[in-house]
Amino acid sequence: MDYPTPGSPPTPELLDELSQFFRLLSEPARLQLLCQLEHQGPMDVAALIEATGFSQSHISRQLGQLQRAGLVRNQREGVRLTYAVADPLVPQLCNLVQTSLRQRLEQQLQLLQSA
Repeated sequence: MDYPTPGSPPTPELLDELSQFFRLLSEPARLQLLCQLEHQGPMDVAALIEATGFSQSHISRQLGQLQRAGLVRNQREGVRLTYAVADPLVPQLCNLVQTSLRQRLEQQLQLLQSA
């Protein structure tokens, strides 16, 4: 696939890829797993169960989707399989969106207080 240069309009193919990427991130459980891995570093499934309260099967399913998309990677450490964030730009993207949401919420609150 040819990617347009920065600043040029995205192609329909790129828009489709972007849509699939954001659909992947639209699941709160996947976002929570990414955040855990970003903040805690590499973790195995048992640690992720403890941190999130999700079932083993749910975590495995979500990690599988994240791994197929290239957002997490796994590494065997003896008998343990640990997972880590594979693309450091994804947590940066999440932080950027959180900042935007927080700013919009503060603006809305200010408007309500001034009304």
